Amino acid sequence: MTHSIVPWPDKRLRTPANPVDKITDDIRTFWDKMIRIMDAMPGYGLAATQLGQMQRLAVVDCSKERGQAIRLANPKIIASSTDMFDWDEASPNLPGHSARISRPAEVTVSFMNADGEPQEQDFTNLWATSVQHQIDHLNGKMYFERLSRTKRDMFLKKLRKIS
Repeated sequence: MTHSIVPWPDKRLRTPANPVDKITDDIRTFWDKMIRIMDAMPGYGLAATQLGQMQRLAVVDCSKERGQAIRLANPKIIASSTDMFDWDEASPNLPGHSARISRPAEVTVSFMNADGEPQEQDFTNLWATSVQHQIDHLNGKMYFERLSRTKRDMFLKKLRKIS
Protein backbone atom coordinates (compact mmCIF):
# COMPACT_ATOMS: atom_id res chain seq x y z
CA MET A 1 0.00 0.00 0.00
CA THR A 2 1.45 3.35 -1.00
CA HIS A 3 0.89 6.50 0.99
CA SER A 4 1.11 9.94 -0.47
CA ILE A 5 0.32 13.32 1.02
CA VAL A 6 -3.44 13.91 1.06
CA PRO A 7 -4.23 17.31 -0.51
CA TRP A 8 -6.40 19.79 1.36
CA PRO A 9 -9.48 20.00 1.39
CA ASP A 10 -9.76 16.17 1.35
CA LYS A 11 -12.39 15.14 3.92
CA ARG A 12 -9.92 12.80 5.65
CA LEU A 13 -8.09 15.92 6.88
CA ARG A 14 -11.30 16.98 8.63
CA THR A 15 -12.04 13.55 10.13
CA PRO A 16 -10.77 12.47 13.57
CA ALA A 17 -8.49 9.43 13.43
CA ASN A 18 -9.24 6.10 15.10
CA PRO A 19 -7.43 5.07 18.30
CA VAL A 20 -4.71 2.43 18.09
CA ASP A 21 -5.28 -0.68 20.23
CA LYS A 22 -1.74 -2.04 20.18
CA ILE A 23 1.59 -1.46 18.49
CA THR A 24 2.24 -3.98 15.74
CA ASP A 25 5.11 -4.53 13.33
CA ASP A 26 2.93 -2.93 10.62
CA ILE A 27 2.60 0.21 12.75
CA ARG A 28 6.36 0.28 13.42
CA THR A 29 7.00 -0.03 9.67
CA PHE A 30 4.49 2.74 8.97
CA TRP A 31 6.16 5.00 11.58
CA ASP A 32 9.51 4.41 9.83
CA LYS A 33 7.92 5.40 6.51
CA MET A 34 6.40 8.51 8.12
CA ILE A 35 9.84 9.52 9.40
CA ARG A 36 11.36 9.11 5.93
CA ILE A 37 8.59 11.27 4.42
CA MET A 38 8.93 13.89 7.22
CA ASP A 39 12.70 14.08 6.76
CA ALA A 40 12.37 14.36 2.98
CA MET A 41 9.91 17.30 3.16
CA PRO A 42 11.75 18.46 5.41
CA GLY A 43 9.32 18.89 8.27
CA TYR A 44 9.12 18.73 12.04
CA GLY A 45 6.29 16.24 12.30
CA LEU A 46 3.76 14.16 10.46
CA ALA A 47 0.39 12.65 11.39
CA ALA A 48 -0.93 9.46 9.82
CA THR A 49 -4.06 11.25 8.61
CA GLN A 50 -1.89 13.46 6.40
CA LEU A 51 -1.10 10.28 4.47
CA GLY A 52 -4.71 9.07 4.48
CA GLN A 53 -4.10 6.52 7.24
CA MET A 54 -6.92 7.10 9.72
CA GLN A 55 -5.09 5.95 12.86
CA ARG A 56 -3.92 8.09 15.80
CA LEU A 57 -0.24 7.85 14.89
CA ALA A 58 2.29 10.67 14.64
CA VAL A 59 6.02 11.32 14.50
CA VAL A 60 7.88 14.43 15.63
CA ASP A 61 11.53 15.42 15.21
CA CYS A 62 12.56 19.02 15.89
CA SER A 63 16.21 18.21 16.51
CA LYS A 64 18.83 20.09 14.49
CA GLU A 65 20.77 16.93 13.68
CA ARG A 66 17.63 14.83 12.99
CA GLY A 67 17.42 11.17 13.86
CA GLN A 68 15.66 11.98 17.17
CA ALA A 69 12.10 11.21 16.05
CA ILE A 70 9.54 10.40 18.69
CA ARG A 71 6.83 7.93 17.68
CA LEU A 72 3.43 8.57 19.25
CA ALA A 73 0.24 6.51 19.25
CA ASN A 74 -2.95 8.01 20.68
CA PRO A 75 -1.22 11.24 21.80
CA LYS A 76 -3.20 13.42 24.17
CA ILE A 77 -2.30 16.72 25.80
CA ILE A 78 -2.74 16.37 29.55
CA ALA A 79 -1.25 19.70 30.63
CA SER A 80 -0.18 22.93 28.96
CA SER A 81 1.48 26.15 30.00
CA THR A 82 -0.04 29.60 29.91
CA ASP A 83 3.15 30.91 28.25
CA MET A 84 2.78 30.98 24.48
CA PHE A 85 5.16 30.21 21.60
CA ASP A 86 4.61 31.65 18.11
CA TRP A 87 5.72 29.83 14.98
CA ASP A 88 4.98 30.04 11.25
CA GLU A 89 3.17 26.75 10.74
CA ALA A 90 2.63 24.99 7.44
CA SER A 91 1.52 21.60 6.16
CA PRO A 92 2.49 19.46 3.18
CA ASN A 93 -1.27 19.02 2.68
CA LEU A 94 -1.41 22.71 1.74
CA PRO A 95 1.95 23.43 0.10
CA GLY A 96 3.14 27.00 -0.27
CA HIS A 97 1.00 28.39 2.55
CA SER A 98 1.75 29.17 6.19
CA ALA A 99 0.41 31.19 9.08
CA ARG A 100 1.85 32.43 12.36
CA ILE A 101 0.16 30.41 15.10
CA SER A 102 0.41 30.94 18.84
CA ARG A 103 0.29 27.80 21.00
CA PRO A 104 1.23 26.87 24.56
CA ALA A 105 5.04 26.90 24.89
CA GLU A 106 5.04 23.76 27.04
CA VAL A 107 2.81 20.70 26.97
CA THR A 108 2.75 17.34 28.70
CA VAL A 109 1.55 14.59 26.40
CA SER A 110 0.46 11.05 27.19
CA PHE A 111 0.85 8.48 24.43
CA MET A 112 1.67 4.87 23.67
CA ASN A 113 5.32 4.59 22.63
CA ALA A 114 6.94 2.31 20.02
CA ASP A 115 7.14 -0.50 22.59
CA GLY A 116 3.39 -0.28 23.20
CA GLU A 117 3.94 1.15 26.67
CA PRO A 118 2.07 4.16 28.07
CA GLN A 119 4.34 7.18 28.39
CA GLU A 120 4.14 10.82 29.41
CA GLN A 121 6.58 13.38 28.09
CA ASP A 122 7.09 17.13 28.39
CA PHE A 123 7.68 19.11 25.21
CA THR A 124 8.77 22.76 24.93
CA ASN A 125 8.79 25.47 22.27
CA LEU A 126 9.09 24.06 18.72
CA TRP A 127 8.72 20.47 19.97
CA ALA A 128 5.53 21.48 21.80
CA THR A 129 4.23 23.30 18.72
CA SER A 130 4.89 20.32 16.47
CA VAL A 131 3.25 17.82 18.84
CA GLN A 132 0.18 20.06 19.16
CA HIS A 133 0.08 20.51 15.36
CA GLN A 134 0.11 16.71 14.85
CA ILE A 135 -2.57 16.15 17.50
CA ASP A 136 -4.72 18.74 15.70
CA HIS A 137 -4.32 16.72 12.47
CA LEU A 138 -5.35 13.55 14.32
CA ASN A 139 -8.43 15.42 15.58
CA GLY A 140 -9.37 16.52 12.05
CA LYS A 141 -8.13 20.11 12.42
CA MET A 142 -5.78 22.18 10.26
CA TYR A 143 -3.39 24.77 11.71
CA PHE A 144 -5.22 27.73 10.12
CA GLU A 145 -8.30 26.87 12.20
CA ARG A 146 -6.34 28.29 15.16
CA LEU A 147 -6.32 31.76 13.57
CA SER A 148 -8.81 34.42 14.62
CA ARG A 149 -11.99 34.35 12.55
CA THR A 150 -10.91 37.40 10.52
CA LYS A 151 -7.41 36.04 9.79
CA ARG A 152 -8.83 32.58 9.00
CA ASP A 153 -11.37 34.09 6.57
CA MET A 154 -8.58 36.06 4.86
CA PHE A 155 -6.41 32.92 4.69
CA LEU A 156 -9.23 30.86 3.14
CA LYS A 157 -10.15 33.64 0.71
CA LYS A 158 -6.52 33.74 -0.47
CA LEU A 159 -6.59 29.93 -0.92
CA ARG A 160 -9.77 30.06 -3.00
CA LYS A 161 -8.33 32.85 -5.14
CA ILE A 162 -5.19 30.80 -5.88
CA SER A 163 -7.06 27.57 -6.63
